[in-house]
Amino acid sequence: PAGAAAGAGTGGADRVSLRQESRAKLSVCSKLCYAVGGAPYQTTGCALGFFLQIYLLDVAQLDPFYASIILFVGRAWDAVTDPMVGFFISKTSWTRVGRLMPWIIFSTPFAVLSYFLIWFVPDISSGQVLWYLVFYCLFQTLVTCFHVPYSALTMFISTEQSERDSATAYRMTVEVLGTVLGTAIQGQIVGKADTPCIQSPVFLGETNSSVAMEEVNMTHDTGSLTDTKNAYMIAAGVIGGLYILCAVILSLGVREKREASELQSDEPVSFFRGLKLVMNHGAYIKLIAGFLFTSLAFMLLEGNFALFCTYTLGFRNEFQNILLAIMLSATLTIPLWQWFLTRFGKKTAVYVGISSAIPFLIMVVLLDSNLIVTYIVAVAAGISVAAAFLLPWSMLPDVIDDFKLQHPDSRGHEAIFFSFYVFFTKFASGVSLGISTLSLDFAGYQTRGCSQPSKVNFTLKMLVSAVPVGLILLGLLLFKLYPIDEEKRRKNKKALQDLR
Repeated sequence: PAGAAAGAGTGGADRVSLRQESRAKLSVCSKLCYAVGGAPYQTTGCALGFFLQIYLLDVAQLDPFYASIILFVGRAWDAVTDPMVGFFISKTSWTRVGRLMPWIIFSTPFAVLSYFLIWFVPDISSGQVLWYLVFYCLFQTLVTCFHVPYSALTMFISTEQSERDSATAYRMTVEVLGTVLGTAIQGQIVGKADTPCIQSPVFLGETNSSVAMEEVNMTHDTGSLTDTKNAYMIAAGVIGGLYILCAVILSLGVREKREASELQSDEPVSFFRGLKLVMNHGAYIKLIAGFLFTSLAFMLLEGNFALFCTYTLGFRNEFQNILLAIMLSATLTIPLWQWFLTRFGKKTAVYVGISSAIPFLIMVVLLDSNLIVTYIVAVAAGISVAAAFLLPWSMLPDVIDDFKLQHPDSRGHEAIFFSFYVFFTKFASGVSLGISTLSLDFAGYQTRGCSQPSKVNFTLKMLVSAVPVGLILLGLLLFKLYPIDEEKRRKNKKALQDLR
C-alpha cells in the first residue's frame, strides 16, 4: 500500500508537471508576434550601420573628423543608455499589461520621429554636426527603451527553456529578416538616386576649361544631390512606418507573464545589489568576453562595407545588392543554425559558425575585383552572420538560468543581464567605428570623390578583413573559457524544474 501510494504520488506529480509544461508552451502565433518585435531594432540598426557613415560623408558632406565624432559619441551614448534603461526598468512596478510592455509602447512614436530627423539635411550653414549628434543620440536612447525591455521579455513569455529557445530562433529569423528589409528598403530606394561624385584633378593646377566644366555640371550635381537627400528621407519614412507596425503587433500579440514564485512580492529589486551579483557571475563575464570581440568584428565589417564596395571594389551601383545578398543568405540559414545547435550544442555552433567567415573575409581582399566572386563571398559570409546573430541571444537565457540556481532568492535581474551585455558590445563598436572613420580621414578620404587614394583603399581592406579576422580569432579563443556546455545546460534545466 505504501508503494502504491508512493507510485500514485509520483504519478500525480508527473501529471502536474505535464500540465505546467503544457501551460508554459507557446503557440506559433505568440512566437511570431514576439519575433516581429525584434524587427524595428534590426531594421533601423542595419540602415544606420551600413549607410550612416557614407550618408554623413557624401550626402550631408561633413568632414570625416566630425563624422567620426558623431558616430563614436552616438554609439557610446547608445551603450550608456542600456544600463540606464535597465536600471529604470528594474524600478518599474508591474502594470495591467506587464512591467516591460509599457516601455515598448510609449517609446515607439518618439523613436520613429527622431529616426526620420537623422536622415534630414537641415538648411543651416553651421550647426549640422550638433543636429546629427542630438537626433542620433536621442534615437539611440528611445530605441534602447524599446529593445532592452523587448530582449528581457524572453524570460517572461515562458518558464520552459525549450520554448524560450524556440521563441529565440523565431526572433532571430525575423530580426535577420529585419536586417534584410533595412538593407533592401534603404539600399534600393537610395540606390535609385544618382549621388554625384567629384572627379579628382589629374594635374595639380586646374585649367580654365576644367573650372568651366565644373560650373556647367554644378546645377546637375546640385539636383542629383537633392534627389539623393529626398531618397534617404523616403526610406526613413518607410522604415519608420514598419517600426510602428511591428510595435503594434508585439503589444497586441504577446502576454507578459510572471513566475509563480515572483507573485508573492511586488517590491522593486535593488538595482545596484543585482548589478554586483550579475557582474560576479563567472558564466556571464565569460560569455561577454567571448562575444564582445566576435560582435565587434561583424560591426566593424558592417560599418565600412558600403565604402569598401563603392571605392575599393569599384561597385558603386551594386553595393546595395551585395549587402542584400549577405542578409538574405543570413535569413535563410538561421533555421539551419537552430537545428545545428540543437543537434551538436551551442558551443560547437559558435566555433563552426563564426569561424566560417574567416576564409571569405580574406578572399574578398586578396582576389581581384570581380562581381561574381563578390556575390559568392557575400552569400557565404551571410551564413556566418546568421550564427553571429542567433547564438549570443540563444545562450544568454542559459546564463540567467544558471544565475537563478546560484541565487534563488535574488529575482528580477533579467533587464540587467540583457542591458549590460548590449552595453559592452555597443561601446566597443562605437570606439571601433570612430577609430575607423578617423583612420579614413588620416588616409586622405575625399568627400564625394569618385575614387579614393590608394591609402584609403588599403585602410578599407584592413577594416573589412584583417582587423575583423583578428577579432574573431581572439573572441573564439576567449570563448573556450565559457563553462555552460550541453551537459551543464541539461542539469540546470532539471534543477530549475525541481525548484519551481
